[in-house]
Amino acid sequence: MKAIVFPGQGSQKIGMGAQLLESESGRAIFDSSSEILDYDLGELCLNGPEEKLTNTLYAQPALLAVGVAAWEKVRAEGTQAQMTAGHSLGEYAALVAACALEFADAMRLVKRRAELMANAPAGTMAAMIGLPDDLLDRVLEVANASGIVVAANYNSPGQIVVSGEKTGVLAAMNEAKAQGAKKVVQLAVSGAFHSPLMREAGDEMRDLISAAPFQNAQFPVYSNTTARAATNADELRAALSEQMTSAVRWTETVQNMAGDGATEFYELGSGKVLAGLIKRISKDVTTQSSES
Repeated sequence: MKAIVFPGQGSQKIGMGAQLLESESGRAIFDSSSEILDYDLGELCLNGPEEKLTNTLYAQPALLAVGVAAWEKVRAEGTQAQMTAGHSLGEYAALVAACALEFADAMRLVKRRAELMANAPAGTMAAMIGLPDDLLDRVLEVANASGIVVAANYNSPGQIVVSGEKTGVLAAMNEAKAQGAKKVVQLAVSGAFHSPLMREAGDEMRDLISAAPFQNAQFPVYSNTTARAATNADELRAALSEQMTSAVRWTETVQNMAGDGATEFYELGSGKVLAGLIKRISKDVTTQSSES
C-alpha cells in the first residue's frame, strides 16, 4: 500500500515548484493562491528573496501550494494513494489530497495560520538529537521549574523538538546535554509552536476550522494530534483544530501507517526531510521523494 506524505515548515527553498509551474494544473494552483494571498506566490517560490520565503508568513502558504501541486502532478501520471499524512503544516496538504478540504479553503486557513504564527508570543524551540525517549520526561520535569516547556515534535526515535518559554527551553537544553543527548540545537523560529503558548492563536484557528467546509476523506488521513487514521469530516476537523497547541506525533503516525499496511511512502513537495525520518522510524518500508 502507498502512503503520500507532505512536509512542513523548514522545507522551503528558492526554486521549489519550478517544474510544477510549467503544468496547467500547477499554474492553476499558484494562480489561485496568488489571488487569495494578494501577492505572486510563484514568483516568490522561484526567485525569493530567501529572507522572505523563509519567513513564516510566506513559507507556509508556499509549501501548501507546492505540496498540492506535486500531488496533482503525480496523480495525473497515475499515482494512487491508500493513505496520507502531513507534518504540521503538511497536514493541510494531506487533507486536500484526500478531498476532505478544498484547496482554496485550505489556503485561506493557512494564510491566517501563518499570520498568527508569525506574530506568536515570545518563546522558542530546540531540537534534541540522541536523547533516549525514556529520559524526556525527566528533562521536561527539571526544565519546567524554570519556565513552560513541552515536547512539540516527536520526529523519529531519538529526535525530539521541545517548545515553550525561552527560560524553560534553555533549561531543557542544558538538562538534555546532562542526560547524554548527542546534539542540542536552538531553532530559528518566531515563537513556541505546538505549545500552550499558542493557546490564543489556537482558539482563533479552531473557530476558523469549525466554520470551514470539510467533507469525508476519500482515503484515510492520519492526524498529527492523534496519530490515528480518520475519514469522517468531523473527526478530521476536530483533530486539526487542536494542532497548534498539541505535539506533532510523527513517529507514532508513521508506525501506525506501516502497521495499517503502508509499505511505500512517497514524500511530495519540497525536500526530502520526511523520507529521512521515515527510514529511521521503520526499516520495513521504502521511501521516495518527488525531488529524488
